[in-house]
Amino acid sequence: MYVGPKNNAPKGKEANWLQSRAGKGFFVAFRLYGPLEPWFDQTWIPGDFELIK
Repeated sequence: MYVGPKNNAPKGKEANWLQSRAGKGFFVAFRLYGPLEPWFDQTWIPGDFELIK
């Protein structure tokens, strides 16, 4: 997923871009449907967002 005021996603990944407002913060919500055992025993934890330049 790519987040930013302009679509700078790599070619072929443009559909994975979410527009944000320049200079404004944003909130991300994570929804998980049908989680498996690793979610409940906390052996799998989603990673943090990473800045891609």
